Amino acid sequence: MTIGVIGGSGIYEALPLERTRTESISTPFGDPSDDVTIGELAGREVAFLPRHGEDHSYSPTETPYRANVHALKQLGVDRVISTNAVGSLREDLPPRTLVVPDQTFDRTKHRTPTFFGDGMVVHMGFAEPYCPALADHLVESVRAATDADVEAGATYVCIEGPQFSTKAESEFYRNQGWDVIGMTAIPEAKLAREAEMSYATIAGVTDYDVWKDDSEVSLEEVLENAAANQEAINATIERAVREMPEDFESEAWSALEGTINTPVESIPEETLERVELLVDDYL
Repeated sequence: MTIGVIGGSGIYEALPLERTRTESISTPFGDPSDDVTIGELAGREVAFLPRHGEDHSYSPTETPYRANVHALKQLGVDRVISTNAVGSLREDLPPRTLVVPDQTFDRTKHRTPTFFGDGMVVHMGFAEPYCPALADHLVESVRAATDADVEAGATYVCIEGPQFSTKAESEFYRNQGWDVIGMTAIPEAKLAREAEMSYATIAGVTDYDVWKDDSEVSLEEVLENAAANQEAINATIERAVREMPEDFESEAWSALEGTINTPVESIPEETLERVELLVDDYL
């Protein structure tokens, strides 16, 4: 198996990877955020990609999500552990809590959410945006490897950013019953599904967004709490990799079956070449 990890550079620095190498990968969708670092942990190959680049130079909107996911696909990754920093929309989910969401709500506006189009229509099911089996494994790993509080199952509302919410927006999200808010779940989760990867997220709560009267989110607060969460997230990922089941099952691995709505003879050759790695088994 090859396990992909998408997150901040602190993860790579903490994982005890052996026989590491760095690969610069180009994709039909441009260059990824950075080079991919590949190494071994407990006999499993791990491919790490910093979502925002090594120096955090890509905003949530500017991040090359399609290139990032495609680069991992090229390396043979079939399951992805993602990490996110999120704000809490609930009083009982304080900063420094870890959350493994099972749902997401897309409030982004300026991102391309699919590998397809350009003469090829694919209607991908996305009712369960995170792989339940991998999400359960992450929850188990938090509990086994850390003393952190973990919320198993939550709705992550993904906003465009890079600005934080207005108070009106934050109250609206709370009134919907959503749990955490962030800027990077989408379109990454959608693209991972189109690439037939098992995908789940471990999110660290950094703030209360702006709905709480005695707490208004700031970059300083976010960075301080993100650093505090990092130790638990690193321990979770290491344990998740070490104990990843060999007989892992995921519906994501056949997600494209029956979803291509355009006859192959009608798809432009240029489009087919661009998505060949993703759809070759179905055409």
